[in-house]
Amino acid sequence: MKYLKVIPDGNTDTDKLQEVLLNIKGVKVVETVDEENPESELKKAFNKSKEQLKKGEYENIVNDIFDILINPKTK
Repeated sequence: MKYLKVIPDGNTDTDKLQEVLLNIKGVKVVETVDEENPESELKKAFNKSKEQLKKGEYENIVNDIFDILINPKTK
């Protein structure tokens, strides 16, 4: 899978930017990552896990959380 990393300047409305990018054909997911707040990644994983539990995607939950715990993003 290929990824595209976009780094906005400090005063960019990231929610609006996400909205714009999701309207582009071929864009499947847009995710905001706050590198200054690493616990936000874990929080996102737990929030995502709620939806995965509803769908019965138990293996995905474990993989996502362990990936964040084992391979934390560092500056």
